[in-house]
Amino acid sequence: MLKAQYARRSVLAAVTGLAASAVFVISASAAEDKGKKKGGALSYIQFDPLNAALTLFQGRRKIISVEFGLDVPDAALHSRAEKSILILRDAYLTWLTVYAASLPPEAAPNPDMIEAAMQRETDRVLGRPGARLVLGTVMVT
Repeated sequence: MLKAQYARRSVLAAVTGLAASAVFVISASAAEDKGKKKGGALSYIQFDPLNAALTLFQGRRKIISVEFGLDVPDAALHSRAEKSILILRDAYLTWLTVYAASLPPEAAPNPDMIEAAMQRETDRVLGRPGARLVLGTVMVT
């Protein structure tokens, strides 16, 4: 009976040791992944999609949605961009809302124009060039 208790304790100790080492490996892996960002590179800042309403014929509405991010390799500018995310989002959304309101009914949005205007807003808000806007998806639903 006594040998069975020791056997169970040693099995339990072995299982506990394996579980503890598995937790350590998972924690180390999570800490390693924490340095990586959603967009991949450390210099990339991913933004949530922006949405603006389009008015079509007879008062119908559609939504224009823009997915994008910023690639900011300069560390000082990257820090400034991360601190200015809300200001950047406001500038982008203000421009996109005006653009969507001025689009002729049933016209498709121009991704090149959207990218150029959002890049100008980025440079204006950050105070200097160096952050490159990366346009992902422009869709109308």
